[in-house]
Amino acid sequence: MAKTQVGWMDYLPELVRNMESPGLLVVSVDARGRPNVMTASWGSIGVYWGLPMFIAPIRKSRYTHGCIKRTRDYTLNVLPRKLAELATFCGTVSGRDHDKIAEANLTAARGLKVKSPIIEECVLHYECKVVHANAVAPRALVSEIERVHYRDADYHTYFFGQIVAVRAEENLRRRV
Repeated sequence: MAKTQVGWMDYLPELVRNMESPGLLVVSVDARGRPNVMTASWGSIGVYWGLPMFIAPIRKSRYTHGCIKRTRDYTLNVLPRKLAELATFCGTVSGRDHDKIAEANLTAARGLKVKSPIIEECVLHYECKVVHANAVAPRALVSEIERVHYRDADYHTYFFGQIVAVRAEENLRRRV
């Protein structure tokens, strides 16, 4: 289905609702130029340094972490309701061992302004260029968060991605 450029705030409710469930597909590119996709259900969107940003927290152990660190960009993709189960698959196998895009029969399509592709089957796409990365400081965390989320000391890096392009399907509100 055709996609048109839209404003970064035009579909915030759909982005945030789908971040929680089923999750957003974060797409990056590995060192071989192969697209990699993972599911993320954490993130933040807002204005930092006068620029629209999506902050993507990615654990250091994730294959995606190294991809984003290398390319300094990523895309966020919102699945249509009928493909929501793909979020589980993309969040449970590693791109180190699997070509998740091929295995899930997804189509990686060229981004407008970043190296990382979008997922064509998705209905909303945010393209982000990393302008800053900040690792979680374990000693600064509240002990409850440390105990619940970091028992294995696998901390997140927060990738501040300037939103440089957003595309959406015209009828996306009926499909998410």
